[in-house]
Amino acid sequence: MTETQTSTTFTEAREGAAAYLRERLTAKTPVTDEDFEVPIIDISPSFSELQAERQKVADQIRKACTTSGFFYITNHGIPLSAREGILRQAERFMHELGSEQKEQLHTKKSKLGLGWEPSEYTSIAGDLETKEVYNFSYETAMDRTGGDGKYVNLDGSTTNGNMWPQEQDLPGFYDAVKTYYGGVLDLARHLFRLFALSLGLEEAYFDEMTTHPGGIARLLYYPPTKSTLPPSPSLPSEEQVGLGAHSDYECFTLLLSSSVPGLEILKPSGHWHIATPPPDAFIVNVADFLMRWTNGLYKSTVHRVVNRGGEARYSVPFFFSVNYDTLVETLPTCLAEGEKSKWKPIRAGEYILERLNATTKDGAGFFGNDDVVAEERQVKRSY
Repeated sequence: MTETQTSTTFTEAREGAAAYLRERLTAKTPVTDEDFEVPIIDISPSFSELQAERQKVADQIRKACTTSGFFYITNHGIPLSAREGILRQAERFMHELGSEQKEQLHTKKSKLGLGWEPSEYTSIAGDLETKEVYNFSYETAMDRTGGDGKYVNLDGSTTNGNMWPQEQDLPGFYDAVKTYYGGVLDLARHLFRLFALSLGLEEAYFDEMTTHPGGIARLLYYPPTKSTLPPSPSLPSEEQVGLGAHSDYECFTLLLSSSVPGLEILKPSGHWHIATPPPDAFIVNVADFLMRWTNGLYKSTVHRVVNRGGEARYSVPFFFSVNYDTLVETLPTCLAEGEKSKWKPIRAGEYILERLNATTKDGAGFFGNDDVVAEERQVKRSY
């Protein structure tokens, strides 16, 4: 990757993403929400051997991606035991680990944004956020395919960057995480094939880009609000924002949550839609890479989290990415004759890392040290 390409990726991650968010949040042109919906898509036909059946599901995904950018999926194959298990681990991590044990896993010790985040350490949109987080990422042991042995981290390094609690501190934690992660990674690869079909591409188009994919997951805890908010998505006070308005960075997100609602989606009109997934469903949303690949045809829709009730909310987003050494640039099939891309090519891992760095206190990056971040930028990447 040349110095120019690296500079472009950093600029797009910081300035381009911020400009897109501002544009969506401050749009002045009157727009109706007539076509806005978050459909429920039964993906069981997508496991059929008949491509025609798989294409039917892909067509439903295309419609959702070109309107709201969000949809629910049912009959996805992830067992209830795995889903309940990972939500239980989120609760255990937040409440059974002591402060000293969490401090050993603090994300300030990671160059990759992994580990434990207290609520004051990061802010995704500059808001005061009431959340607590544990982040972990892909490792070969959790990939049921065994991987291809070529995984690289966001910064191009190859060492395992995950920081796990000690087994004696949280018995069974890692095994439960591994079970869930392996299943949702399989599901994400399956969905990516449907995304390919939805774009008129060969079903296996993205396969070579996901042999050692990025896949950051988070265990999130949103404490009960100090005062219950009304069910309408009125503007919450600062101290009640769980996660500020943002778009996701990667290809798409698979979100599992407890029964306590919280996700709110920005509609074209600028009003907020409170998402209420059906039982046993995942919420899926388009992220920045798919928006860039499709030149804006697929919507990386702005969303936020507000816990409006008196109960704790737990959620587990899985941010599915391509291999971090992949160059993301607009698909030729998504450009009309003579049309230019709205976005410049970016390197996947570099882009995500810089977006993550921008969320840390004062935007200085992990370790909280501008000099460290600047030094990292000068290191020649291994891809």
